[in-house]
Amino acid sequence: MHVDSYYAATARDTRGFARLAGTYDVDVAIVGGGFSGVSTAVELAERGFSVALLEAEKIGWGATGRNGGQVTGSLSGDVAMAREFRRTVGAEADDVVWQTRWRGHDIIRNRIEKYGIECDLSFGHLQAAMKPTHMEELKAVQDEAQKRGMADDLELLEASDIPDYLETDLYCGGLVNRRNMHVHSMDLCVGEARAAETLGVKVFENSRVLEIEHGSRPTVVTADGRVKADKVLIAGNAYHFLEQKTLAGKLFPASLANMATVKLGKQVARKINPHNLAVYDCRFVLDYYRCTADHRLMFGGGINYSGRDSKDIAAELRPALERTFPRLKGVDIEFSWTGVDGIVLNRIPQVGKAGDNVFYMQGYSGHGIALTHILGEIMAEALAGDLTEYLIYENVRHLKLPFTRSLGSQAIALGMMYYKLREKLR
Repeated sequence: MHVDSYYAATARDTRGFARLAGTYDVDVAIVGGGFSGVSTAVELAERGFSVALLEAEKIGWGATGRNGGQVTGSLSGDVAMAREFRRTVGAEADDVVWQTRWRGHDIIRNRIEKYGIECDLSFGHLQAAMKPTHMEELKAVQDEAQKRGMADDLELLEASDIPDYLETDLYCGGLVNRRNMHVHSMDLCVGEARAAETLGVKVFENSRVLEIEHGSRPTVVTADGRVKADKVLIAGNAYHFLEQKTLAGKLFPASLANMATVKLGKQVARKINPHNLAVYDCRFVLDYYRCTADHRLMFGGGINYSGRDSKDIAAELRPALERTFPRLKGVDIEFSWTGVDGIVLNRIPQVGKAGDNVFYMQGYSGHGIALTHILGEIMAEALAGDLTEYLIYENVRHLKLPFTRSLGSQAIALGMMYYKLREKLR
């Protein structure tokens, strides 16, 4: 079963998918039924490949069905990404990073339209400044957008403009981006899985992969079945422990925390957020929120980088919510939930091989909705034999810490304390 989240409670399609039983033979077997695996499955099926997708729990069960639903052009590892991409594409690295910011938007929007996926797609996002240094950063983003032909999509707000966009005095300005989006994450993922089915993909859930048998044609093994394939893609992000000889020490879990209020009604929802924007602030450890299609406030933040779940999510997030919107002081919280995101030290997604025909993709560091769809396209091309874009990511240098996941998460948590302190001083 899914966790007791807003997404699970309001999902449009709850029919579920079959459990793997028996033996199958396909071109590509994909392990993981979140955005990474499902998006890649659609891409491969559209190219004519036979695909089996195996999810240990329910489709969209992990971070895919527990996030804030925001599809934005932000990349927390953009500076490192540009530096590393120069190793492969040279002077074009900055252009590749800029294009990466918006590529996922096009993939998602086109797929929703192509397959008629209902997922509460809405446009508009505000990145909010809490101090003058944040405004300087936002102005630099706007300047870059203008140079690259996106001037009409972005609007810089001063403090006096904020009341027209949000009922709060918390911010000294912000940057409105009308290309960014927000969605019902689980509806999008399940809708894509249904689209994959129509293309011939065999979608299995409640089918945990216990091991991968390597060979010229590797086999993924579950308790009740086997799938032999030409190639295997591991796309479980922080929710699996497969191929740890290769993957241990590369990715560390961070606990996501989200909650959703009771229905506020359209009138209140539009008073606090008149333009129905998704919002997050400029801090390194930030708050993020948006109004849902049924007029709740979904609010997340205060990520726990230790990897341990929060004991009382609503109690931890409520002060930030009420500080942001005093009108909602004492509002009832109907849903609260946690999830696990995969954090990479340099914040650049990881792709590579754990064997001759066993690939992996992981590590979106808080920007997974867009990045999973981008990497899904790139990995599909790689699995089809075109390694051009895949090599840009495979050639990135990643640190591999000689720690267990729990120790690694503690190390990252200490690092985050440093960044939070630095944030207060700048």
